[in-house]
Amino acid sequence: MTTVPGHDAVPRCVALIAAAEPRCGDTVVVAVDGPSGAGKTTLTRAVRRHLGRPPVVHLDAIYPGWDGLPLTPAILHDRVLAPLARGERAAYRRFDWEAGAFAEEHEVRAATLLLVEGCGAGAWPGFAHVSVLIWVEAPTEVRYGRAIARDGEAYRPNWERWAASERALFRADRTRERADLVVDTRAGWAHPPGTTSGTPEADAGVGKPASPRPKWAEWPHGSGNDRPGAPGNG
Repeated sequence: MTTVPGHDAVPRCVALIAAAEPRCGDTVVVAVDGPSGAGKTTLTRAVRRHLGRPPVVHLDAIYPGWDGLPLTPAILHDRVLAPLARGERAAYRRFDWEAGAFAEEHEVRAATLLLVEGCGAGAWPGFAHVSVLIWVEAPTEVRYGRAIARDGEAYRPNWERWAASERALFRADRTRERADLVVDTRAGWAHPPGTTSGTPEADAGVGKPASPRPKWAEWPHGSGNDRPGAPGNG
C-alpha cells in the first residue's frame, strides 16, 4: 500500500486504473472510499474528467438516512455490483434526504469502467467486485472544517452521528488495509487535483492519455450519476 499527497494523486490513480483487470463481469470498478470531508468527491471528479467521464455512482444518493451507512455496502452490492457481474440490469433508488424516503430509480448501465465514490464504496461484500480501491484521508479537524464549510451549519449536529457510523464500519471492514493507494489530503490541493491553472484542460502530468492507452479508453457512457447528495461526504 502506497501513500501519496493529494497533489500527486491523479496520475497515480490513472496509472492504477489503466492497469486494472475487471472483477465485475466486463467492468473495472474503482472504489474511492474514506471518511467524510477527506476529498473523495473532489478526487473522483478530477480522475473522471481525465478518463473521459465514465459512469459514477455517488453513495450520497444511496445512503438511507443519517443512520443508514451500515446498510449501504449491501445495497451497493445487491442492487448494482452483483447484477453487473451477472450481466443483469443494475439500478438503485435515490434516497431523498428531505423527504426521508427512497425516491426514483436510477439505472446503472453496463460499461467497461465504473467509479463508485463515498464512505463504504470499497467495503465488503461489494469489494469482491472492486478492481481498484483508493482510500482518501485527512486528520479529523481538517475534515470537520471542510464539511462544515461545504455543507453549512445543518451538518454540524450530525457530524459525530455520521462519524461514529464511519468508524464502526471501517473498523469492522478494515477497508483502509486493502487499499491499493492511500491519498493524504491534509495539505489540501495546491490547485484542483490534476491541474496547474485551475482548469481541467491544463492537467499537470495527466493531460494526455495514459501510456499505454487502456483498453477501455473508449467505453459506452452509462447513466453517470454525477450529482452528490447529503451528507456531502467527499
